[in-house]
Order: sequence, then structure tokens, then C-alpha cells
Amino acid sequence: MHLDTIVALATPPGVGAIGVIRVSGPKTIELVNEVFKGKDLTSVKSHTIHLGTIRDGETIVDEVLISLFKGPNSYTKEDVIEISCHGSQFIIQQLIKLLLRKGARLAKAGEFTQRAFINGRFDLAQAEAVADLIASENESMHSAAMNQMRGGFSQEIKNLREELVHFASMIELELDFAEEDVEFASREDLKKLINNLKALIQRLTESFTLGNAIKNGIPTVIAGKPNAGKSTLLNALLNEEKAIVSDIPGTTRDVIEDVINVDGIAFRFTDTAGIRTTEDKVEAIGVERTMSKMKAASVVLYLIDMKEDQPEDVDKEIAFIKDLGVPYLLIGNKLDQAKPAVQKQLEDNNALLISASQKQNLENLKEALKELVSLDDFKSGNTIVTNLRHYESLMQTNEALDRVITGIDQEITNDFLAMDIRNSLHHLGEITGEITTEDLLDNIFSKFCIGK
Repeated sequence: MHLDTIVALATPPGVGAIGVIRVSGPKTIELVNEVFKGKDLTSVKSHTIHLGTIRDGETIVDEVLISLFKGPNSYTKEDVIEISCHGSQFIIQQLIKLLLRKGARLAKAGEFTQRAFINGRFDLAQAEAVADLIASENESMHSAAMNQMRGGFSQEIKNLREELVHFASMIELELDFAEEDVEFASREDLKKLINNLKALIQRLTESFTLGNAIKNGIPTVIAGKPNAGKSTLLNALLNEEKAIVSDIPGTTRDVIEDVINVDGIAFRFTDTAGIRTTEDKVEAIGVERTMSKMKAASVVLYLIDMKEDQPEDVDKEIAFIKDLGVPYLLIGNKLDQAKPAVQKQLEDNNALLISASQKQNLENLKEALKELVSLDDFKSGNTIVTNLRHYESLMQTNEALDRVITGIDQEITNDFLAMDIRNSLHHLGEITGEITTEDLLDNIFSKFCIGK
């Protein structure tokens, strides 16, 4: 249990109707009671709200509502008070300075959640999900964070560890009876378990591609020849003039990014330089970056200019995007000015026909995007890994389990076998916080906002 009492603003800084100041620690109730004029906070029940004034001596600083939560039935499992005051920055600063003078100290970033973790309110993976929940900007991000915060991912890891701990203890027991040559843990059963664990870990690590896309936005590249309407399409999807639009080919020379929310799914759109052979060194660098972005994308929207392209050009472009080997949507642009032969050719290739300048068929494009991105695992409630730290720990766990399998096959001694199993347990424990270092915790919680 911490000896000091911390205070911070829990609502965003800036002028608003109200501000909420959070206080947590062993002297919370005593400290706030010294400056609160209303009910005696030392004698009221937990989870109650009280109207009164905060006073600095005889001076009334503000009329406030005090929400009181007694530990361990609070967010941090310590005594917690939340002071709802008027949203004036002056009032908020005066209240915080008053509490500091009475013996509190300013909370560090994420310190309330860090205390909740240390006090056993939830494990480390769930604590990290709190930050993801605060940062969620769409339905998919919110759902993934809620599932992790409610312990879905942690339970999977807990089940993995429990099964492995049993065999680890049996191997350790064999070490105590080394001279008697007894076997408490069947090597075949252990191998079967580890293969099952590896299959589960593989599912979790493979889900990181989807999880990372949900968290950061699905990388979506708008590509095509110069002047195909790529920048016009980006502007139309954004409903703003984000990219420069010009009839001059080669106007876009670098990548332009923005995130668009399509029915709860974030797509990170990238408008790129047009693909063509050029003597212009700057434009050539842009084309090179375009190719790199396309190869790394989850989805490519490949635009074909139905006004300017000839049928033989279209054949080459379709072959090009197919050969690239990435998921793509073939899109014919400038439908309002299309050559009939080119339009028919694209229709035969199941292309989606739009007019970016006229914002025609953009809803069809959004629907096609959603269908192209598979969220079946996510929608079915399966655990999705969204955190890079968790992904790396799972990969390290898998490597340690590979060494256990190799050790069993090569009949290595029990002490080396036990060491590899303990190594697996260590990496799994890093995910939920059963194995931590102070540096790790400081790094994780420093990324939280102050007051959380």
C-alpha cells in the first residue's frame, strides 16, 4: 500500500462546465475533509455524493460535489475522492494547489491506474486496455479494448500458464528424485500440451495483424497512374481539401495520410504519387515510395482513368495490380466522362465504377471496402491481440516452447528442460504482470494521461 496521497485533474484541461479532480491514497478522506465545508467526510458511507464548499481558510474557492469511494471498493483499491467543481482553470488550479499544501502530491502519468494494478484491481494487460479504451475513436477500437479490459485476453494467457505450471512442477519434482530415475511428467503428454499451446499462441499472434489494424487503422493505399483522380477521391472521402488536385500529372509527389471511419472501422488512407516512368528525380522518389506503400498495405484502391486510358492501357494496369499480390479493389474513376469501351472492359473485370469529382457511388466503395477486410474473428468475439508488447512476449514464449520440444526429442536433462519451461512461463507472465520490472511499469504507465 502506498504511503502518499496523490491528486490530479481527471478531466481534459481547458474551460468547461465542470472539472473533476481525483484524489487517492491513505490520507485522502482526512485531507479533503480539512478543506470541505459540508458533511463530515470521515463519517459518511462509501459510494456517496455530498454537496458543499471547498474553503481556503475563510475564503470559498468553489461550490463542489464530493464523490467518495472507500478502499478496497474503488478504482485504485485505496480511498478515492473525486471533486466535481466548476470548469474554470483558475478554480481547478486553486483547488489542486490547496490540496498540495495540505500534503498531497501531484500524480504522475497513469499513476491511478498503476496503483490499481499494483493493488490487484486488475492485471497488467487489463490496465493497458484502459489507455486503449480512452484512445478508442471508433466502434472496433472500443470493442477490442473493452474485451481486453474485461479480461478476455488475460483469461487466455492464464489458462496457458496454468497448464504449463503443472508440468513445470512435475519436472521440478523429478529433479528432487534424480537419483531414483522416476518420471512424474509423461514426456508424450507434455509434448502434446506444448503443441496445443503453440497452436493457440499461433492463433493469437496471427490475430495481431488484425488487432494492430483495428487499433491504428487499416492501411489503405489509393494508387494509380498520374491524374487518375487519386487526390480527388481522398478529398471526397474526407469531405475536405486535404490533397492538392490538379490536371497536371505528377502533382502529388509524396504520400498524404488521413484516417476515415467507415461504420466503426478505421481505414488509414494514403494518397500516393502516380505510377509512371519519369525523368524528374523528385517525382521518381515519390513513385518509389508509392510502390513501397502498396506492398505494405492491407488494401489497395487502384484507380483507372476511364476518360483518358485506352483499352490496351487498362489491360496492362490490371495485370500490374494482380501481380503485386496484395488485396485490392479495382476502381474505374471519372464515370461521368467514361469511354464506353473502357467502361465495359472494367465492368467485365468486376471493377467498381465511381466519379470521385461528382462523389458518385462512394457509398458502394465504402461497402466494398468493408467486405474486403475480414473482421469475422473480431465480430465472433475471439480474442484479438492489439498490443505490440503482448505480441512480442507471445513470440518469445513460442520460441521457448520450441526449445522444450527440441529438448524432449533430444532427451536433454531435466534441469535444461525445466529452464526452458520456466522461460516460457516468464514471457507469459510479462503479459499479465506476474513478471514485471520497475522500468517496464514506468514505460507502460508513462504513456497514460495524467489523472488516469
